[in-house]
Amino acid sequence: MDLASYIRKVADHPKPGIMFRDVTTLFRVPEAFEYAVRSLSERYSTIKFDAVVGIEARGFVIGAPLALALGVGFVLVRKPGKLPDVTVGRDYQLEYGVDRIEIHKDSIQDGQNILVVDDLLATGGTAAATISLLRDLGATVDHAAFLIDLPDLGGSDVLRRNLVLPYSLMEFSGH
Repeated sequence: MDLASYIRKVADHPKPGIMFRDVTTLFRVPEAFEYAVRSLSERYSTIKFDAVVGIEARGFVIGAPLALALGVGFVLVRKPGKLPDVTVGRDYQLEYGVDRIEIHKDSIQDGQNILVVDDLLATGGTAAATISLLRDLGATVDHAAFLIDLPDLGGSDVLRRNLVLPYSLMEFSGH
């Protein structure tokens, strides 16, 4: 299935010169959505994970059904103030400032093998911060899955430097 044909392109979003890749159009088509989740679950079916961690927000949409397909639990990584109990967090650098992600402190147990999932890999900042946070909690993180990789922005290289093997179903040139 040509998943790329289900991705809407939005020019100049969120700023001029950016070609935004909108995965919500893929989610609207049950056959494409199911194919994407099945493709990822087949890719990771031979690796024993203890949980899938989805990055807010579109990582939730992919990560939750992937966790079910793999027979493991699902854990949320969110923006600050969104989780109701005790959290730990990580600040990370953006192109124009700093952002933060958080996770419930008791979501990850020492020694768990975690698969990190998000919709799109661009510069790798959010994924790298998530991986660092999970490792601080004692998790093993060797794999990260995405629907889309924008290789020209270097996120795959960032993850590889952090000893994580990135995998994506699609790649698009540019940004």
